[in-house]
Amino acid sequence: MTFMDLFWLFFIFSALQPVIQKKLMEAMRQRKIAEIEKARGSRVILLVHRQETMSLLGFPIMRFINIEDSEEVIRAIQLTDDNVPLDIILHTPGGLVLAATQIARALKSHPAKTTVFVPHYAMSGGTLIALAADEICMSPHAVLGPIDPQLGQTPAASVLKVTEQKQVKDIEDQTLILADVSKKAIAQVKRTAEYLLQGKMDDKKAKEIARTLSEGRWTHDYPILPDEAKELGLPVTTDMPQAIYELMSLYPQPTRALPSVEYLPEKRTGSAPRRPFHGGDQP
Repeated sequence: MTFMDLFWLFFIFSALQPVIQKKLMEAMRQRKIAEIEKARGSRVILLVHRQETMSLLGFPIMRFINIEDSEEVIRAIQLTDDNVPLDIILHTPGGLVLAATQIARALKSHPAKTTVFVPHYAMSGGTLIALAADEICMSPHAVLGPIDPQLGQTPAASVLKVTEQKQVKDIEDQTLILADVSKKAIAQVKRTAEYLLQGKMDDKKAKEIARTLSEGRWTHDYPILPDEAKELGLPVTTDMPQAIYELMSLYPQPTRALPSVEYLPEKRTGSAPRRPFHGGDQP
């Protein structure tokens, strides 16, 4: 075997390694999903959005809830018998209101018990989906977020604030148009949230929660922790199964040249004796 033969073998192996690793990771995820489904007797659906990079140029791409996601989730729900519980695992910054609403309504219409698991965060449209579930299971440090509509980069509630603080003659036509759209958008999201919460509490409480989450009381990235979510009246628990964390570890962030978080992936207990650390080599 010549040097060139070795070179080409190395080149072919290097080219195939990412593909092999991807297939192995997919197989591990499928096994873990099947394990959770067997243990809970449910259909498990994941909606996980990680930052991805273009394969050649390496540009970061932020993923969010889109129409393709709603098509796939609804298809999975349609393939589930009415007596089979649904477990939705959410890890998302949000996305299109239309897509999130479609998923949420499909989840609410499922006759069997529905549970949304939030191991880390489910903001904006992710929270809208969570409102449709019979139970929202959050890890102790996971967060939900407000569902107030955004017009591009501008909160709809902030546009309305302008019309309250200025006279109409001092406001540009474009701003007045945005204010009209903002008023409609907030009313639409509030009405959707009320519908999703129906049957889980009395109508008065459902309207109160819907108004609180949609009116623009907080910034759009405001973190709603489990305790505050419970205070609002949402059906939140914090009994997160360990298998959910294990499944999320199989959705790693795309590899970068230097990781921003690093640790030894082993469980630590307090049984090992502590030794003094001197730094550097010591005799």
